[in-house]
Order: sequence, then structure tokens, then C-alpha cells
Amino acid sequence: MAAEIVDPQSELDEDAIDPAFALHRGGKMAVRATVPVRDADDLSLAYTPGVAKVCSAIAEQPELVHDYTWKSQVVAVVTDGSAVLGLGDIGPEASLPVMEGKAILFKQFGGVDAVPIALATKDTDEIVETVVRLAPSFGGVNLEDISAPRCFEIERRLQEALDIPIFHDDQHGTAIVTLAALRNAAKLTDRPLGELRAVISGAGAAGIAIAKILVEAGIGDVAVCDRKGVVSADRTDLTDVKREIAGLTNRAGLTGSLESALDGADVFIGVSGGTVPEEAVAKLAPGAFVFAMANPTPEIHPDVARKYAAVVATGRSDYPNQINNVLAFPGIFAGALQVRATKITEGMKLAAAEALAAVVADELSAERVIPSPFDERVAPAVTAAVAAAARAEGVARR
Repeated sequence: MAAEIVDPQSELDEDAIDPAFALHRGGKMAVRATVPVRDADDLSLAYTPGVAKVCSAIAEQPELVHDYTWKSQVVAVVTDGSAVLGLGDIGPEASLPVMEGKAILFKQFGGVDAVPIALATKDTDEIVETVVRLAPSFGGVNLEDISAPRCFEIERRLQEALDIPIFHDDQHGTAIVTLAALRNAAKLTDRPLGELRAVISGAGAAGIAIAKILVEAGIGDVAVCDRKGVVSADRTDLTDVKREIAGLTNRAGLTGSLESALDGADVFIGVSGGTVPEEAVAKLAPGAFVFAMANPTPEIHPDVARKYAAVVATGRSDYPNQINNVLAFPGIFAGALQVRATKITEGMKLAAAEALAAVVADELSAERVIPSPFDERVAPAVTAAVAAAARAEGVARR
């Protein structure tokens, strides 16, 4: 049965309205001035004629745009509405509540202003061209809820075309938080990352990015699985992206199903949905880690996972160890914007993961390998680490 939709013009009593609709009525954002316009003098400075002096100065020295506009403090949150979490391809208008939510999380957790931009096209060329044309107004671009495999090409082309941070959060935010949690799970159980074998269920945006960052971080081995099983070099049905990841992963040369890959694995990472049978979970190595992150239904229910795993994480807020991107993206952009970085490098991502893990390094338990999104230490730690990494890698402009 379809969910009942509340008419926003309804005369219903507020108590009778779904609280989600009540919270979203009128949107979740507004523009606020940072300077007063109280009289003619204020007006002449904020707008004409005073503004002309600033415009002329920027025209002569373009780098001054960072000092005299909001550019270096604001991120564009860009989507085409084609892969909205849990909802799929719902289109640009229907995606706006999610993009507004992302924008307020940027502000709440990282002090970064953000503007939601939903594009009425799924054409890769048109998305790239549109973002490039919008870029002069923004210090960075957060790509959001764009379906794979287009998201990979869009991000790559924008990174090549622009000299500001481009970050597809569905890929890299998920990967950074996953790595942080895995580092702490390994530390808690006194196991080197290099001795762990991981299996990732899902070869979309998140799964590919997680595999890449785990390889970069020195994981012992990792196999990525899609609907047809292990993404291995001998398969003839792979996309370019999957062919690349097959070359980077699966040193053991596994083939076959996800269930067979789990036999003796130390880590399960789920970013695909679906359900993993308990008999397959039972074949994990003793003391394994299960990060079942599908929402709202994890691939492995936590009650089942706890029978066989030393550490269990999900994507949900009602279980311990929530793998939540809000732990990463606000601080990552805050750090990148702070130093006016030209890009977000692999080193900056690894630094973010290390900083995030370190926040709770002295408080580790099976139910606390990752901080809460409301831990006030998170964003400052990630911001500082990302800024330092940007300077070390030579991509900072100040």
C-alpha cells in the first residue's frame, strides 16, 4: 500500500501531521546575511557603489575572490537524483530534501556553508559542463547520490577540469569512515591490518572506493563481490571500473560466489543490500569483523553477526558503531577549504581516516570502534588532519 502523503495546504491539526513532514515544511535552509544593511551608508558599502571597488580588485587579482566573497567557505552539493540512498532514481526535485539535509550537516558539524543543487539531467557531459560553469561561485563540490558507473567518470572529469576540491561522498566518505572503524577494530583485537582478508559485498560507488582505500592503507587482501560473485580478472563481463578494481584486489585469486569468498575471511563489509545467509556468516574466521551497512536492513542482522564476529558495525543509528558519512565529509571540506586546497588527495583521505580513528583510540570496545556523529572532537580532528595533509602534499594554496 502506498504511503499516505500529507497535503501541505491541509487544515489538519499539527499533531496529526507526520513529524517528518512537519520538520520539512518550508524547507530546512535559509540565506542569512553576515553584514547589516540598516541605512544608506550600509547599503552603499554592501552594494553600489562600494561593491564596485571590490569587484575591480578581484578582476585585477582573481585570488582575492577567496578573501572578499563567500567562495572559500561554501560547497555546492550537486546531484541528479539518480541514486538517492534507500530510494533509488527519484529525480532532482524529490532529491532536494536529502540535499538540504546534507547542506545543514555541513554547517552543523563542520561550520561549512553549502548550497543544494539538483540538476535536471542524467547526461554525464551535461552534468560536467554545468558544474564547471557553476564552479566560480564555490570553493568545493560535493557530488551526491549520482548512480554508478557515471559517478566515477563525472568525478574524474571534474577533478581534471577544476582546481577546487571535488568529492563524491557516496564513495569516499563511506570509505574513510569504514577504514577508521576497521583500524580500530584491528587495534582492539591486536591484529595488524596487513594480516586481514576482507570481502566487500557491493561493487558500486561505495564498494569500489572502500576497496581502493583499504588497498592504499595496506590491507592484507580484499575481494569485491557483485551480483555475479567475486570481481576477478578472469571474468569477461566486467565494466572498466570493475576491471580496474579486479587488478588491484583479490591477490588470493578467488572466484565464485560471495558466500564462498566469506569462508575464512576476517572482515565482511556490506554496501549492497540483500541478505547473507547465516551459514555463510558462520564460515568467517574466528574473531571476524562484520560491517553490514545497508539501510534500513543490514545484509547481516546484528543479532546474527554477534554470534560469529568480535566487532559489528552497521549504517543505522540504533545499533552501536554506526558507519555514518557525517563523521567525515564536514571535516574533510573544512580542512580543504581552510588551506584553499586544489584537490582532495588519497593522502588527505587516509589522514582523515587516521584522525577519525584516533578520536576514540583510548576508549575502544567492541561497541565503540568509531565515534558518535555528535562527538564534538570529530570535526576539529578531521579538519586539522586534512589541512596538514594538503600542505604536506603540496595542494594547499595557503
